Amino acid sequence: MSGGWNTIESDAGVFTYLVDNLGVKNVQFEELIALDAEYLGEQRPVYGVIFLFKYPTGEASQSSDTPKDGTFDFDAAENLFFAAQTIQNACGTQALLSVLLNQETEVEIGPKLKEFKDFTGAFSSDLRGEALSNSELIRDVHNSFARSSPFIDEAQRLVSEDDDVYHFIAYTSINGILYELDGLQPAPISHGSCTFEEFPTKVIPVLQRRIERYPAHEIRFNLLAMVRDLRVRAREIGDQEWLNREEQKRNGWQWENALRRHNFVGFTGEILKGVVRSKLQDHGGPYNDWVEEAKAKTRARMQQKGLAERAVEKAES
Repeated sequence: MSGGWNTIESDAGVFTYLVDNLGVKNVQFEELIALDAEYLGEQRPVYGVIFLFKYPTGEASQSSDTPKDGTFDFDAAENLFFAAQTIQNACGTQALLSVLLNQETEVEIGPKLKEFKDFTGAFSSDLRGEALSNSELIRDVHNSFARSSPFIDEAQRLVSEDDDVYHFIAYTSINGILYELDGLQPAPISHGSCTFEEFPTKVIPVLQRRIERYPAHEIRFNLLAMVRDLRVRAREIGDQEWLNREEQKRNGWQWENALRRHNFVGFTGEILKGVVRSKLQDHGGPYNDWVEEAKAKTRARMQQKGLAERAVEKAES
């Protein structure tokens, strides 16, 4: 069940303004177009990465104590923020919070998230997941970035192997260890020692091994790096041209996010009405020709389909 949580896109502009609206200071997301340690290192400081992938719905469940890569660290929840995913559609926001709330020494998370972290500090991972799912603040900010659509299927059904289901997970360095934080797993997954400075170098091989589990034709992945606001870096080194590019990028993100809040079905309908009205004003001639042309094309397609079906029946007989 979605529990009032809507689907959001894996988009740098969405995630940047989502954390900004939660009160986080000087953080942005950058889409990574290559699995290259040097390229990721250029974004330093890198607080973590968010990985979106197609979830293997038909895959048999794994052993509770043996992940496919790395090792479960069941004791880690005592020293870091890890929440079980208890609801659909929240995994994107949950993944970015898994990085933010474990990087409080590096990131100013703001009073609202600080209060949430303190409140859930003594909870089990399951209770943390429930607390996150029931947070009106986090849910409302999350939903404000969902695409508006008048066509919502309220029917609920079990996911089948044929469904395309996507999932977000997080990677970050905590207490000198590279962790994979996935709310669908029973515990954080350790991928070995990793300092904050080593993170860009050590996370790339882990991601490569993850992607190699999929068939070679599978390309539906997305990787976002959580980094310090690049405008801050541009100001520090006095690069005005870089600063201008980053400001233009922010303006573009704001425009795109504003468009996501609106559906254009009514607008499109009014345009079609206007087109038809203009055709009718031309004494109906162009409009009638338009309709007859569409009917002729439909009849031609139906005839072609009928011929193809008869050819198949003849071949089978």
